[in-house]
Amino acid sequence: MTPLSKISLVLASIALLQPSFTAPLIYKRSESGPHITTDFPDPSILRVGDTWYAFAGQSLYDYTSTHIQFAKSTDFETWTLQPANDMLPNLPSWVDASKNHVWAPDINHLDDGRFLLYFSAPTYYDSAPHCIGTAISDTIDGPYFPSEESFACPADQGGAIDASGFRDADGTRYVVYKIDANSLGGGGLCGNTVEPIVSTPILIQQVESDGVTKVGDTFELITNDSPEDGPLVEGPSMIHSGDTYYLFYSSNCFTTTNYDVAYATSSSPTSGFTKQGTLFGTGYDGLRGPGGADAAFDNSHFAFAAQKGDGRRGLYTARITTSGDRVSA
Repeated sequence: MTPLSKISLVLASIALLQPSFTAPLIYKRSESGPHITTDFPDPSILRVGDTWYAFAGQSLYDYTSTHIQFAKSTDFETWTLQPANDMLPNLPSWVDASKNHVWAPDINHLDDGRFLLYFSAPTYYDSAPHCIGTAISDTIDGPYFPSEESFACPADQGGAIDASGFRDADGTRYVVYKIDANSLGGGGLCGNTVEPIVSTPILIQQVESDGVTKVGDTFELITNDSPEDGPLVEGPSMIHSGDTYYLFYSSNCFTTTNYDVAYATSSSPTSGFTKQGTLFGTGYDGLRGPGGADAAFDNSHFAFAAQKGDGRRGLYTARITTSGDRVSA
């Protein structure tokens, strides 16, 4: 073999060892969990100092007497449930506690240093199965003391659920929540699958710095007007990055594998939202019916619940990035 032939053979061997630039890239999504394997539905997250806190609604399976569950983490991966601590041990008089359906807490740090908790709770009204309440605490780990007045209770529209606080860059506070009209609809647990189909809008309400006192009118952001939405949209959470507002929400029924985490974007917090598609859904890294998400105000940390197949929903976390009208995880 000539020296030139040997060089050609070496170069050919090296070429075989190089990665192909035409091979498809493998993208690893960021979600992980479940970090809490007992039922921990509709989580809300907040960081105080070096510690992350997660709040969740009442379970029908585990720690059933706890109205609002509570967990801690220092790394956002290893979470310790505090089963003995009920963040909302006492309920206001408008709540029918016998129904064991206290849902969707949302935790907020107010400008005066106190902590405000929004929650959804069952009422005594047949036309409004759930309404939204508020509770306050001087410390993140409670207990929280509820107001005797509900925050939103449109009894003629099916009630309201899933309140979530949002503080804009200029300090203006808002609350986004869902009109629970599907609770009056026909077609099973989530309702609204039998004509006439009703609207389940997600609204936004400006509030004063206390997070409770309302300022002006509500505005509709989105509703269940797309085939992909199924019977409803719910579980809103809002963040703001650059020139864009991101509204995360769930669509379809939480008991099915069609439940998901989707998002919409706008240049305004009160109008002009365009649905952009699904961020998390069944089959994404093995997830099953993810939903009830909450985005932290650092625009990066993200939490949601996903089905375990036995009715329970475990806690999952993720990291998200935003760019224009797009969110990736």
